[in-house]
Amino acid sequence: MNNKPIRVCFISLKAYPLFNSAIDAIFGGAEVDLYLLSTELAKDPDFQVSFVTGDYGQEQAEVWENVTVNKSVNVGKNLFLGAGRIWKAMRQADAQIYMSEACSLGTFLNAYFCKYFNRIFLYRTASTRECDGTYLNQKKIRGLAVKWAFKKAQAVITQNDSDAENMLRTTGIASTVIRNGSRLLPAQDTQRDTILWVGRSAAVKRPELFIELARQVPEEHFTMICQKTLGDTDYKSLVEQAKHTPNLTFIPRVSFHEIDKYFQRARIFVNTSDSEGFPNTYVQSCKSGAPILSLHVNPDNFLNHYKCGLCADGSWEALVRMLNQLLIPDIAKAYGQNGRHYAEQTNDISQIIDQYKELFRQSSLGRS
Repeated sequence: MNNKPIRVCFISLKAYPLFNSAIDAIFGGAEVDLYLLSTELAKDPDFQVSFVTGDYGQEQAEVWENVTVNKSVNVGKNLFLGAGRIWKAMRQADAQIYMSEACSLGTFLNAYFCKYFNRIFLYRTASTRECDGTYLNQKKIRGLAVKWAFKKAQAVITQNDSDAENMLRTTGIASTVIRNGSRLLPAQDTQRDTILWVGRSAAVKRPELFIELARQVPEEHFTMICQKTLGDTDYKSLVEQAKHTPNLTFIPRVSFHEIDKYFQRARIFVNTSDSEGFPNTYVQSCKSGAPILSLHVNPDNFLNHYKCGLCADGSWEALVRMLNQLLIPDIAKAYGQNGRHYAEQTNDISQIIDQYKELFRQSSLGRS
């Protein structure tokens, strides 16, 4: 009987700032997903967990929260030119299973590594655009490489049922739906004093719309936490717009380990994105008891079904009207309590991880 731990390696080059909060650098929801999964999995001695990140000037190998973190390439460099360093870090991990999230050229590199070295590749989608054909059609050559990687994956994990249906329709791949996990703290009754937006300055997230919303409701206070996304040439203009909005506080960065404090203060959390999978900010809102107001994003219609918030279905006029509705204390409290209940039932990482453990065990059968 083989009692050796199952060796699992997660790959996300921009995730290092989540392990080391002293690093002031950009990360997104995909990085948060894999950071939380890796650190939760590492609590179980039946698994040996490693993580490949980018080069942020750290040691070649470090241990954070029982996860061995191996550095690879500078995230600002061409990934193909740095493929050798990525593969070197992956070989250093010597895992049976390698898992990544969020489409990029790195997805192809990771899948090809696993094919070449006879290892198991798993992939988790980060956005609806990866499932509904948008990414594959817009990126052309890169889309073909990513689709090849999807098909080489032993399992593809999607964030919600709609994404799973779209993945099957566009690629023929039957995926496994596993909800986003998060660390849940005990519910707290906090003073709520602001309307919140959190995200990167990526064009798909439409941060400028939140500033416009603040200008349309000048009697309320708004807080915008917006990191500059890589390659954003309009960020300075966005910051200037925010500075000239008197009822809006603009914060360029808050560490992941401090962000919950802002959600606990939020009267409402606003999402202005054109498209997402299942945003981690939705989980953060729900677990903090903050109602959600969305312009477009409503995966599996969960805001309506579980009454965690409201979705304007793309209508700006409806968004403004719904904002005023959620500002009524009793209504906000009811939606917030529903959200907290949803998070407790659906997003507790200590329960979510069991689904991954079973997936890893099944995937590793017959592999050493």
